[in-house]
Amino acid sequence: MQNSIKNNERGFTLVELLIAMVISLVVLTSLSSAFISQRKIYDVQEQITEMIQSTRGAIDIISREVKMAGYDPTGVGIVGIPYSAGQLEIRADLNVDGDTADFNETIIYTENSGMIEREEGGNTVTLAENIQSFLFQYYDIDGNATTTAADIRQIDITIITQTSKLDPNYGPNNGYRTYTLSSYVTPPNLDF
Repeated sequence: MQNSIKNNERGFTLVELLIAMVISLVVLTSLSSAFISQRKIYDVQEQITEMIQSTRGAIDIISREVKMAGYDPTGVGIVGIPYSAGQLEIRADLNVDGDTADFNETIIYTENSGMIEREEGGNTVTLAENIQSFLFQYYDIDGNATTTAADIRQIDITIITQTSKLDPNYGPNNGYRTYTLSSYVTPPNLDF
């Protein structure tokens, strides 16, 4: 009887240790997989949020400045939005001197190498990055598309942006998620 008591006090058998290690390994692998999966989802959501906020911020700034177009308190006949297919130009006589030649009175937006750039007084800053497309369409008072600067009364601004990082698990658009935002702006200072 003493011999059987000593055998029970020895500890775990090799088989018991192997089973415990296998169970621990399975649990650890499951937890690691869950953590990695959640981290990937978090990264994707962070990219999407950044893309949407950047696009909304850019369209908000552009829309606000387009609303200033054509401000002409001296009545000299400023063309608030000259027609251009390649850039969006906004002019306003903000210091009431009869021209739009001063620093903050002419603003030009262009898309250049995946970025929307804002030029003002010779200074260019990047307004948004990861841009697939920056489009604007000009409309007259009746809502018809126009290419005549004197007829422009409304602008449809569209920005298509993409995430900054590739998502290998996302099939469309070569793995980049995209977001499209449009804004119709009617500058109140243009003659009606």
